[in-house]
Amino acid sequence: MEVTLSFDNGPEPGVTSRVLDVLADRALRATFFVVGRKLARADGRRLAERARTEGHWIGNHTFSHGTPFGEVGDADAVRREIEQTQAVIGDLAHPDRLFRPVAGGGELGPHLLSPAAVDTLVAGRYTCVLWTTVPGDWEDPEGWVDRALADCRAREESLLVLHDVGGGAMDHLERFLDLAERAGLRFRQEPPEACVPIRRGETVGQLDGLVSGS
Repeated sequence: MEVTLSFDNGPEPGVTSRVLDVLADRALRATFFVVGRKLARADGRRLAERARTEGHWIGNHTFSHGTPFGEVGDADAVRREIEQTQAVIGDLAHPDRLFRPVAGGGELGPHLLSPAAVDTLVAGRYTCVLWTTVPGDWEDPEGWVDRALADCRAREESLLVLHDVGGGAMDHLERFLDLAERAGLRFRQEPPEACVPIRRGETVGQLDGLVSGS
């Protein structure tokens, strides 16, 4: 059983640094899908630079983390959300130009992407990274650990989404990693192929049901 770790919605001073400390102690590498407006702050930039230096990958999670793209009718606004964030990421970007859409709760569905979003990702040679497991750490700062562990143990390959934001959930990251190790879970950085419908601008997976109007 293999698990790919990812963290959304940061970087967050006082939280992302703690997450990086925990991962460093275990020599684990993850992907941080950053919000552009947070990365644009000096403290956010420093955290992302540290993450990149320590071997973590930096991905794009839109500029404002607002309405899911499938519910946005303004194509230009969708393009700006993606491209403005990528410009802020700059030289911290992974060569594959990793991108994760906003889900508004973690469910997959046609609210994730719009035709304009897909066009932007393809034209810009982005890699779209989805997920299998969203244990709701932002809603249940302690209980997410058991849900994440159960879900990851039930799959051969999992892509786990956690959130390096305030609220106390990341205070339990060490406990999750300890339990995962005891359960025999192995961590890797590369996402499962099933979670990557677009790779370097090429549609390589199933987009039906993920794009508004499809």
